[in-house]
Amino acid sequence: MIVDCARYVDGRRCDEGTVSVQEAAARHGQGGFVWLGLFEPDEKELAQVRDTFGLHELAVEDAQNVHVRPKIDRYDQDVQLVILRTARYDDAAEEVEFGQISVFLSPTFVIAVRRGVASELHEARQRLERRPELLATGSASALWAILDQVVDGYAPVVAGLEHDIDQIEATVFSGAVAPTERIYSLRSEATDFYRAVHPLLAVTASVERTVHKKLRPYLRDVRDHLLMVDDEVTDQRELLGTVLQANMAVISVDQTKLSLQQNTTMEQLTILATIFLPLTFVTGFFGQNFGWLVRHIDSPVMFIVYGIGGLLLPLVLLFMWLRRKRVSAVGLPGT
Repeated sequence: MIVDCARYVDGRRCDEGTVSVQEAAARHGQGGFVWLGLFEPDEKELAQVRDTFGLHELAVEDAQNVHVRPKIDRYDQDVQLVILRTARYDDAAEEVEFGQISVFLSPTFVIAVRRGVASELHEARQRLERRPELLATGSASALWAILDQVVDGYAPVVAGLEHDIDQIEATVFSGAVAPTERIYSLRSEATDFYRAVHPLLAVTASVERTVHKKLRPYLRDVRDHLLMVDDEVTDQRELLGTVLQANMAVISVDQTKLSLQQNTTMEQLTILATIFLPLTFVTGFFGQNFGWLVRHIDSPVMFIVYGIGGLLLPLVLLFMWLRRKRVSAVGLPGT
């Protein structure tokens, strides 16, 4: 879909509204340059643009595919293909939404093919049209405006990631456990964002060497902003790695505490089982209906001697044995 198409001569727009592709192609050799903007065109539209402006088929094929990394390629007839990655942060989902802008650049035309919602360029065109001294330098000024718009869009992404990372960092370093899945997810988003930002440094450096000298300070400014974003994203990735390790340490401490609690409970249950084991044996033995037991345990005295005494004796012996074991353990070297 054609979003806008206009011809620019001597720093001003010659058309009041959007012109057709054929009309733009007929004018682009008459001085100035044509700026054509397309949003998610289908193969038929791209084929029409390719035939009308004489674009290389490999360049058009690249514009149809979604690339992970930005790049710049040069083709015949002084045509360059610059691929950029746009980004927008969805704070609710904690995800970076990516788009792509493929820019076909020649001295007489600029064709911007946008894909994804995070690739709006209307403000870039308007801002450039308000700078006739830059617009008069040629088609490279449109590429500068696009780069400036894309890099400016990175700042809210950095801020959104920073906000969520600060939340996780505060949780982990307060001693609480943060969801490990959330940390992994944010690190993955930061890594994908880094892959969109870092290769663009080489692209901007390459473009800066070939543009009009009046545009070079502005491209250096874009590169400076891009360097700051690159440094911040690199720091965020490293910080998330540290936070992940700290979170695993907190989880390990919690698991150790739980294990100690379980060991204490098992120790208490073992003591109770040890105490009741001889009692169970004694009561079970005397609970048997043997004739001798029936004939001899027939008075209160015998009940106290055999019954109560039979219960107390193993308890006393168990107490003495446990005490002896404890004294022996205390006397061992290194304890």
